[in-house]
Amino acid sequence: MTHRVLLDVDTGIDDALAIMFAVAHPEIELLGITCVAGNTSLENVVANTLKVLDVAEAPSIPVAAGSRRPLIEPARASHVHGGDGLGDVGLPVSAREVDPRHASDFLRDTLLAQDEPVTIVALAPQTNLALLLRQYPEVVPKIERILFMGGSASGGNATAVAEFNVWHDPEAAAIVIDSGVPTFMYGLDVFNQVTIDERDADELLLGPSASGRLAGALLHHQMADDAEGEPNPDGYAGHIGDAGAVCALVDPEALHVERRPVRVELAGASRGQTVVDRRQRVGEDAVHGAHAAPDRTPTGAAGGTAGALAGPLPVDVALDVDRLRYARLFLDTIALLP
Repeated sequence: MTHRVLLDVDTGIDDALAIMFAVAHPEIELLGITCVAGNTSLENVVANTLKVLDVAEAPSIPVAAGSRRPLIEPARASHVHGGDGLGDVGLPVSAREVDPRHASDFLRDTLLAQDEPVTIVALAPQTNLALLLRQYPEVVPKIERILFMGGSASGGNATAVAEFNVWHDPEAAAIVIDSGVPTFMYGLDVFNQVTIDERDADELLLGPSASGRLAGALLHHQMADDAEGEPNPDGYAGHIGDAGAVCALVDPEALHVERRPVRVELAGASRGQTVVDRRQRVGEDAVHGAHAAPDRTPTGAAGGTAGALAGPLPVDVALDVDRLRYARLFLDTIALLP
């Protein structure tokens, strides 16, 4: 089976691992990559993406730059990816050219040119996708689903309750989830489980493959001790991170997934939280008519609307993962790269 994919990234360390995985995996046809500010500035994201494609000796995959900031709030870069967003590993500047179109226009043109629907894998704040769905609702039939790394059914990392990608632009995430396009949430519940141990990272770092050495260096950046020699306080040791969301595309059977209503909180201390309703019985909010969100019209089919919807829409939510299976899938796939 071939998965025809568009990637949306904010290329930091784990986005780079995901890009290399997508380039290498024989079941993925990568149609293009769009970039958005998130882990680092848009300029760094674009430069990092091109550098990673060079190391992976990828074919001429189009790369388009998108949004520099969230829909509402100023951009706030993550602090865990180094000064350049790529662990400061010192990759040479790429000679690849960037597509001149804005990411949302590139996505529209690419989607409408396809004979069959395409999967969008979003590994970043979803600003580009929100703009796409708001500006060009005619693309909805061309999107098979949006598989996004973001959110959580438990706790957060950016705040006590919010995961970084959704917290960075919660309005965008809400637009995507409410759009009527099928969505799949690969959140912190599974993100935090899939790690590569130090021995395997060492083998990559010291191996003959340039891609393997980059992967090893990026994994080791996450394992680095802090200034006092204590283990990394950010808890990112050895995570394949965003690459796990691409693993979910090709090996979904390794996940425990439940279809649950999901709402994105947009205000207060819980801003950016993905509220996943895992209840098995009707709650008091439903009994008393307090569970419905304000009526809203999803993006729906081209040229029309799908009617007003009340309450959060269902999302396929990954809640557990065979972590060793995904770690082995990642290592075996990276080994296919030069």
